Amino acid sequence: MSLLARTLYTCRRAARAGGLPACLLACLVVAGCGDPGQESVQDWITQRRAQLRTDIPAVAEPRAYRPEPYGVAGSPDPFNSQKLTQALRRDLAVDATSALVRPEQARPRQALEAFPLDTMTLVGSLFRQGQPVALVRVDQFVHSVRVGAYLGQNFGKVIGISENQVLLREIVQDASGLWTERTVSLYLREGNK
Repeated sequence: MSLLARTLYTCRRAARAGGLPACLLACLVVAGCGDPGQESVQDWITQRRAQLRTDIPAVAEPRAYRPEPYGVAGSPDPFNSQKLTQALRRDLAVDATSALVRPEQARPRQALEAFPLDTMTLVGSLFRQGQPVALVRVDQFVHSVRVGAYLGQNFGKVIGISENQVLLREIVQDASGLWTERTVSLYLREGNK
């Protein structure tokens, strides 16, 4: 509440209670309650504002806008007939190489195709009825494998068995997505337990 509002409020109450002398006495009492140091505080604030320096850097001039030309002369034409021809050739090549995979996907899967080739170990070979048979260990079980059997997860077909290796033909996808054949060998490990 401001000093003037307090004085008027006090004067009204004093006038009701005791008349004009009481009102004058109340005004003198309220006027004497003012803060004598308020002027010194105002002076101090004024001095501090005068001493305060604000160093605000000037805003740099904006760079002039220079529009870039839109040049389409060097970019390829999306409606070029050569691009369409190349895409069709690529699709035909994918269809031709997928002919390698179609028969593999149509046949029933064998038990050893569920395991990756690197988890298999060739532990020996023998002849049964004049045919070579490889002994392959997978998950602590030894399986007998003949030529024509399938091993591994890449359609690996056994194409040859010798004393110390099993030769496989795998069908894998290369980086461009085309199916290709590769030959992989599973070698006999010496000192197996």
